[in-house]
Amino acid sequence: MVLNLNDIIDGMCKMCTRLLGEDIKHSMIFEPDLKMVKTDPGQIEQVVLNLVVNAREAMPKGGNLTISTGNQFLDEAYCRQHEGVKPGSYVFFAVSDTGMGMSEEVKTHIFEPFYTTKKEGTGLGLSTVYGIVKQLGGHIYVYSEPGQGTTFKVYFPAISETEDEKAHPLPSLKDAIPRGSETILIVEDEAVILDLAVQVLSDLGYQVLSAGTGEEALRRMQEHVGDIDLLLTDVVLPEQSGPDMARQIRKTRPGMKILFMSGYADERIPLDQEGVHFLSKPFTPSVLARRIRGVLDHREN
Repeated sequence: MVLNLNDIIDGMCKMCTRLLGEDIKHSMIFEPDLKMVKTDPGQIEQVVLNLVVNAREAMPKGGNLTISTGNQFLDEAYCRQHEGVKPGSYVFFAVSDTGMGMSEEVKTHIFEPFYTTKKEGTGLGLSTVYGIVKQLGGHIYVYSEPGQGTTFKVYFPAISETEDEKAHPLPSLKDAIPRGSETILIVEDEAVILDLAVQVLSDLGYQVLSAGTGEEALRRMQEHVGDIDLLLTDVVLPEQSGPDMARQIRKTRPGMKILFMSGYADERIPLDQEGVHFLSKPFTPSVLARRIRGVLDHREN
């Protein structure tokens, strides 16, 4: 749809605040006369979230994060230095951090699938960002120096004035996706994903229980008085796998629905069983919420 990137990023401000925590200060700098772009708001949201999480991990001792927007004309000289970019009018948003930065060697590999400098993680975040940006007809520029921080700048072609007239107002999160009141147990050992899922579903009215391991999940389930309508769990967990934990839980709560999440297709997931479903990572808040609602309502999305 035709939209203003300011609307998307402004709508994510509260979520970014929670994801970053208290040690990282953040600011939003919006171009007031930002031109319109024709894009997918859900995928833009996913790109922003990935870049914010990446910035947070680059600042383990705290720092500053800035998200800005602007208009820019890219001339032939710029395009000669950036393969696949055509001269013209563009709209950009930039995510800048004051973290550890990257060497030139690391910069040449960051968009490659499975490349990571972290002790934990799949290395899929930035390759996902790159794929989405390219799919939407944009491009991404990275500036970074060791010890000085990093800026990711994402460009999309600005649309013409005639297309501008068809601009759609972006609905708020509460208006755009369905809500609920059921009780959900979320099990995820990656804190960023756990925090995001808890925040999104709590904001939409669900009663949320959370755990970082299978053992903790079993304890939370035993302590909870009342029904648990859905188990949302990662496939790979410390000490005990998600499917093993789910089988154990179903012995005492056979009617509970189960939604597995993973970045990979996993043959160990018993998807042929009634009430068992799958959600592919990474996902946006709106995709998560719709998938949850679909499973609870016995729909396949």
